[in-house]
Amino acid sequence: MTAEMLTESPATPLSELGPFRKSDYLALPDEPRCELILGRIYATPSRSVLHQAAAVLTFFVLRAAARRTRGFAAIAPLDVTLADHSVVQPDVIYVSAARLGIVKDRIEGAPDLLVEVLSRGTARRDRGEKLKLYAESGVREYWILDPVERQIEFLINRGAAFQVALAVDGKYRSTELPEIEIDLADLWRELDQDLPPRST
Repeated sequence: MTAEMLTESPATPLSELGPFRKSDYLALPDEPRCELILGRIYATPSRSVLHQAAAVLTFFVLRAAARRTRGFAAIAPLDVTLADHSVVQPDVIYVSAARLGIVKDRIEGAPDLLVEVLSRGTARRDRGEKLKLYAESGVREYWILDPVERQIEFLINRGAAFQVALAVDGKYRSTELPEIEIDLADLWRELDQDLPPRST
């Protein structure tokens, strides 16, 4: 079967799984970078400097928590198998020490926390198919980070559906993963420091 690669998510959610499975995904070449989402193969666009800088900073926050607690943090590209019909490459991944058994050559199962950094090419997918997939796969927490608007949506899984959690006084501390805390003002300040000055 020839793999048709999609570049955009459908405007309305599709009710049926697509035809592709993990074996089809693993047979693809490494480039272009792709994901298998609900049986459909999506090409992943190249990241912007802003996107990459935001992902790296968020990874550093999660890596610090992982080092304190002997968990695991990683940054894309790294395959995460959530089902035979879905192998994704989230921007940032966190696995608690209690669940390190899912960390093999790839991640085989639902991590505790996944982060997606929004971009024009993937925003609909991150808020649509991936949000649904992550909730139903048992991902405990999902962050949707918008580096342009300087916002993060913190979503907690409650019965296979995400509910919004709020930062307090500019800081977010996870109720699901209490070792994880993020100071939003510090994050955005560091992001500004990491970006090259724009030429005028």
